[in-house]
Amino acid sequence: MTLFDAANAADPNQDEGQPKELLYAQRMTEMLRRFAPDAPEAAQLAVRAQHIQRWTVPRNTYPMTKEGYFAWRTGLYKYHADTAGELMRQAGYDDAMIEQVKKAVGKRALKVNPDTQLMEDVADLVFIEYYMLPFAGAKPDYDEEKWLEIIRKTWKKMSDAGRAFALSGKIKLPEPLLPLITKAISSLG
Repeated sequence: MTLFDAANAADPNQDEGQPKELLYAQRMTEMLRRFAPDAPEAAQLAVRAQHIQRWTVPRNTYPMTKEGYFAWRTGLYKYHADTAGELMRQAGYDDAMIEQVKKAVGKRALKVNPDTQLMEDVADLVFIEYYMLPFAGAKPDYDEEKWLEIIRKTWKKMSDAGRAFALSGKIKLPEPLLPLITKAISSLG
C-alpha cells in the first residue's frame, strides 16, 4: 500500500487539504475496515488502488458524450488495474496476487468475484457517505428522476450485505438526500 499511497500523493488536485486520490484511497480503506474488517489482503489492496492516479486520465480526453463517458470509465478500470499490478510487482507480490487484485480493480466479474464485489460495495458506501451530496451540489440541473436513477443504479451494484450496511446507521447518509434515497430504494421492491 505504500507504493499506492506514494503514487496517489502526487495528485495535484486537493480535497480537504490533501491530494484528492490519496484521501479517496484512505476513505476506501477506512470504510473497508468498518464494513469488512476481516477482508482478505487482495481486497484490501484493491480497495486502496481503485482510483490510483486517476487524475492522469482526465474525463475531457474522451468525447463528452454518454458513450465517451463509458469509454473513459472502462479505460480507467484497465489503467487502474495495470498501474496497481505494476506497483505490486515492484513491491514483490507474486503473479497470483497481482492478478487477483487486477481483476477486482478492473471491475471484472462483479457479483461473481468476491473481491470485486467487496470493492464495489466499499466504493458505493464511500460515494454515499462522502461524495453523493457534493455531487448533487455540482449537478443542480439534474431533476428528481435523474437522481432516482443514479441512486437506483448505485443500489443495484451493491450486494445485499452492502445495502444492509448502508441502512444500518454505520455510515452517514446525506441528510438532504434521504427523501430521494428512501424513494429510490423503496421502488426497487
